[in-house]
Amino acid sequence: MQLTDEQKSSIGPLVAAALAEDIGSGDLTASLVDADAVVGATIIARQSLLLCGQPWVDEVFAQLDDSVVVDWYVGDGQTAETNDVICKLVGPARSLLSGERTALNFLQTLSATATITSAYVNAVAGTGTRILDTRKTVPGLRHAQKYAVGCGGGVNHRMGLFDAILIKENHIRSAGGITSALAAAAKLGADVLIEVEVENQDELLEALAAGASRILLDNFTVSELAAAVKTNRECGYTAAELEASGNITLQTVRAIAETGVDYVSSGALTKNIEAIDFSMLMKID
Repeated sequence: MQLTDEQKSSIGPLVAAALAEDIGSGDLTASLVDADAVVGATIIARQSLLLCGQPWVDEVFAQLDDSVVVDWYVGDGQTAETNDVICKLVGPARSLLSGERTALNFLQTLSATATITSAYVNAVAGTGTRILDTRKTVPGLRHAQKYAVGCGGGVNHRMGLFDAILIKENHIRSAGGITSALAAAAKLGADVLIEVEVENQDELLEALAAGASRILLDNFTVSELAAAVKTNRECGYTAAELEASGNITLQTVRAIAETGVDYVSSGALTKNIEAIDFSMLMKID
């Protein structure tokens, strides 16, 4: 998974903020260690995972002390098992100690997103349905978590409110209906995705008649999704891409994908995550 230019540019400021909130005016405990001590350390996986976070870990130590060398044995998007060595580090003991928690915080959070995304992607394998993320990200970590979704084999939805139009329930009410909202979006002339949310079959038919190119099927049951796919194929209008969303779980996503929808989007990829367990162990000669 390649970082986009926007993702690359977000790393430095994000890491700087994370280090500032942890170290503040100085690491008091690390000051107990000899300033001249140089040591080695390893970061070890304590459970099976799909890794994500290498650029953020590298940046942590680059900002703290550019003499620290990090040698990676597992790369972003690769799997590791319990007790696998993820990377080895060599550098001043104080720098490794001061950066340990911040580095592991990024690694545990982003690997969690990548790992759960991979589970969703594997669950729908062979159906042709693609797994999408949402805007339900940890504040400040959107670029990072969307990179993690990509590492897990998922597809990024819009980054924010600026790069696509997603017409949801409150927009529809405010605009006077689905047809009016889609017409207003078309008048903007913006070269971006325009998607509209529907909640039932009648709204789906209205969206198709209005020329929607992508339709979000919100909280449809599996049988309702199957009916929507059939309607989309047979209604006589230009078929739209269909995206299922709402209360998607790892247990239900396969059945949803098998209805024939093009996408399944889930906030669980970025908000319902359980941190991956890592340890950093220093070797003192």
